[in-house]
Amino acid sequence: MDQLRVSANGVDFAYLADGPEDGPLALCLHGFPDTAHSWRFLLPELASAGYRAVAPFQRGYAPTSIPEDGRYDTGTLALDACALHEALGGDGSAVLIGHDWGAFATYGAAAYQPERWRRVVTAAVAPQASMAAAFFTFDQLKRSWYVFLFQTALAEYAVSLDDYAFIDRLWSDWSPGYDGSADAARVKEALAGPERLTAAISYYRATFAGPPEHPEAAAAQVASGTTGPQPTLCVHGADDGCMGIDTIGPVTDFLAPGSELVVLEDAGHFMQVEQPEAFNGHVLRFLGS
Repeated sequence: MDQLRVSANGVDFAYLADGPEDGPLALCLHGFPDTAHSWRFLLPELASAGYRAVAPFQRGYAPTSIPEDGRYDTGTLALDACALHEALGGDGSAVLIGHDWGAFATYGAAAYQPERWRRVVTAAVAPQASMAAAFFTFDQLKRSWYVFLFQTALAEYAVSLDDYAFIDRLWSDWSPGYDGSADAARVKEALAGPERLTAAISYYRATFAGPPEHPEAAAAQVASGTTGPQPTLCVHGADDGCMGIDTIGPVTDFLAPGSELVVLEDAGHFMQVEQPEAFNGHVLRFLGS
């Protein structure tokens, strides 16, 4: 895979790429605590299927730049995806794939500018309307304790202690039985330094900050709570320790016709690296159907 750079939505994005340059764009968006390297198994498979497979390092994650606008709301993340589509020469045959925060961005981009995306895949995050009140059950709030820690000034200190052991523990808790040490090491590289770490935590702080002041970002954020017109594949790990399988609700009731839900057994939150053969198989099947 090549590591390249492109400017989009005011950010200098670094990205991994594979496949023919004239192939339809397959944009793959990572979440937290993660990097573009978590798509290392999927990108070659997409490339073999003829796609120009691209996985950017999200805004604030090295070697992508820290955005001067300081915005990390889901509307801005959706605008990043649409701007990357434009900058990379995408057209209506492009597909969008997102995991964790990347899934939030994917829902928003697919609904806000649907003409850009033929099909959509999300992983580890169900549509907002499907999760609804289930997110606020005791069990899910217990899993989501870190979200509330991240609202405090203590977050950066806690995460950086003992060589960012916090990151190792999240990988361990969220994907039980998977050795994510190599993946966590990549994350530590991407978040090394106080500005980088604050950038990643700011995604969570933006969640409680109300609608973004930027009008287009605000519109994209509203769109993220609606249903895009594209068929969507939603994949969830049965053993996800971050977003429990009990929280996802009646997923396909809130997606376009032709959408699917796949639950991967023996997989946790980072299913694309835990069960790459099964995950990739479902993605390629769905995109080709």
